[in-house]
Amino acid sequence: MLDTVRKLFARGEVDVLDPARDDLVVVVQGFDEVEACSTALERSRTWVPAGQAVLRHHLVLPEVGREQAAATAAQDGYAPTDRTDGSGADLVLARVQVLDALHCSQERSRMAGLAQRLGGHVLGWDALQPPAPGPGAVGR
Repeated sequence: MLDTVRKLFARGEVDVLDPARDDLVVVVQGFDEVEACSTALERSRTWVPAGQAVLRHHLVLPEVGREQAAATAAQDGYAPTDRTDGSGADLVLARVQVLDALHCSQERSRMAGLAQRLGGHVLGWDALQPPAPGPGAVGR
């Protein structure tokens, strides 16, 4: 089975999660700057570790730094999104990835540095995934 999964990824046949899907729900979030990503991920009851997620970083930036932040983050596959879920952020940057504690921590640190260089700060991060299938559903 593992070989089959590897082959699918190698051939590029795995569907990439569409970050614009309107059925995505927040499955984990970290808006406490002292809480480790690993703790937030462990706390989540709905996060699917092997599934793709839309990782979003909520930034507060002066207006003059928003375009530069978006351009810099775009180099790593991030794009601005209008969906803020009421976080109060001036700019929300999102990208699709398989989420784990290590990469979440690295991205969190990267965004904190970016925001600080541009005179702002990060409110927090969250991740969205499709809702879990209902009872009796087959597969995902």
